[in-house]
This record gives sequence, structure tokens and C-alpha cells, in this order.
Amino acid sequence: MEYQKDFFKKILDSLYDSVYFCDAERKISYWNKAAEKLTGYTAQEIIGTHCWDRKLVHTNVKGEPLCGSETCPAIRAMKERRLVEEAIYLKHKDGHRIPVLTRISPIFTDNGEVAGAVEIFSDNSSKMSAFMQIEKLEKLAFIDELTGIGNRRYSEIKIGAKLAEIERYAWARDFGLLFMDIDKFKDVNDKYGHDAGDDVLKMVAKTLAANLRTEDFIGRWGGEEFVAVISDADNKTLYAIAEKLRSLVSQSSLNTSDGTVAVTISIGATVAKRGESMEQLVKRADRFMYESKNSGRNYVTIG
Repeated sequence: MEYQKDFFKKILDSLYDSVYFCDAERKISYWNKAAEKLTGYTAQEIIGTHCWDRKLVHTNVKGEPLCGSETCPAIRAMKERRLVEEAIYLKHKDGHRIPVLTRISPIFTDNGEVAGAVEIFSDNSSKMSAFMQIEKLEKLAFIDELTGIGNRRYSEIKIGAKLAEIERYAWARDFGLLFMDIDKFKDVNDKYGHDAGDDVLKMVAKTLAANLRTEDFIGRWGGEEFVAVISDADNKTLYAIAEKLRSLVSQSSLNTSDGTVAVTISIGATVAKRGESMEQLVKRADRFMYESKNSGRNYVTIG
């Protein structure tokens, strides 16, 4: 029997997809190697905890918490006694949000009672191709050294190219610009130190980069400011994307020796106009970002 357990464990540990088992109370009893790699959490750190503990913190696409509510995929799978498949987000050990596709099936006893569930989840990020493109651009000095996303030079090139496209071609689709600033970032540096501040910048950058579409672009403008170029976007689409990013960042956090650090971002969003300059576009998005600050921070202003 022990040999069979070891044998099946080796099979599960060799899978590309992440797998975990939980009982009817959602206490985790197994966590495979792929789950460790995807989330950053080892089996030792996860086994014995519940899926609703403040570690993975599953959220939906709107950034709303799923754990502990009837919308939890594991609860639904066990309650409805069926396979549940859903695109959700979980929190990596480093603090950033990653998109995953999860498939959860209930586990039954010989008497037909629900004993728990098995969850198989995988990286749902076609955004990996974006990261591969970034690696190719590193040699061209277009990458921000700290965060690993586009730097200001590359951001300006992307914005300029998009403006030239809509000016030159009648068929070119509109695009939008998001100007984002981490709220009260100076307080983070003052309270936790500059190393923690750098880690916060990396956490926010990873959350933004992992949750944009492949056709969109994210760059660090400078300091704690970021810009995103959103392709094929009207006001409705632009606002929805901005609100998703705002929510996901607010749901992220970073563990430090001095405690947990959580930040929010204020966003200014605007659709580019044919014939305007980069300076005009960025200035307008920046102005709306400051309106978000004046509205209490952790807010999206579009215009």
C-alpha cells in the first residue's frame, strides 16, 4: 500500500499542471511540485492549511474574493457534485496576482458521500509570450532594470507608434492610455525601507503585466508611475481594464520582516485623439490620475 502511495505521488509530481487535494472542510492534504513552482509555496507551507487561509486568496476577474463564499469553486464543486471550471486569480508567495484556469472535481466515498475535492490548476497566461518578447528586448535597453517591464524610453516608442498609426491610417483602431501611480509610496519607503519599496514596485509591475492582454503594453514611466497602452479600446473597454488592474493591485500584498505591505494605485484613463501629440495625451492621462488622487485614491478617472 505504501509503495502504491509513493508511486502515485511520483506520477502527480511529474505532471505539468498543478494539483492539490482538500477534504470537505477544504483542508489541503496534498500539493504537487507544479503547484509549488506556479505559486512559490512549498508543500510544507501549504499542507495542513485551508484553501481559504490568507495565502492563495483566490479572486475572480473583478478582483472580488472567492474564498469563504458560495462563489468559491471548491464549494460549488462539492455542493453541486460536479466538475467546476473557472478562470480565477491567485496570489503568488511574492505577492503578485497570477491568472490561472482551475478545474475542480468532487471526491466521493464508497457510500457516495462527498469526502473532498481535487483541484487541477494551470497558468492561464498567454501573457508568457509577452514576457518572452521582453527578454528579447533586454539587449536593446528597453527594459526597466528593477521591475523587468518596459522602461520610459520603450513606453514613449510604443505610444508614439500608436499615435502615428491612428493618424496615418483610417482603418486603425482607437487605443487608450492608462497613467498609474502607487498611492502613498513615500510612506512605504519611510516605514519599511527602500528595499521593501523596490519589492513593492516589482510586485505591482508583475500584477499589471500578468493581467493585461497580449496586445497591450505596460511600462514604468518613472519612480512609482506606470503607463499602459491599451489597444482597440473605447471608453467602456478602457475603464473595465483599468478597474480590473486597480482591484487586483489592491488585493495584492507583500510580506516583510516588519509586517505585511499592501498598496493601491490611482489611475487616469483616456482614449487617444487623432492629431494630438504624445505630450498632450500623457498630460491628459496624468491629469485624470491626479483627479483620482483627489477623489480619495485607489480610484479610476476616465475622460
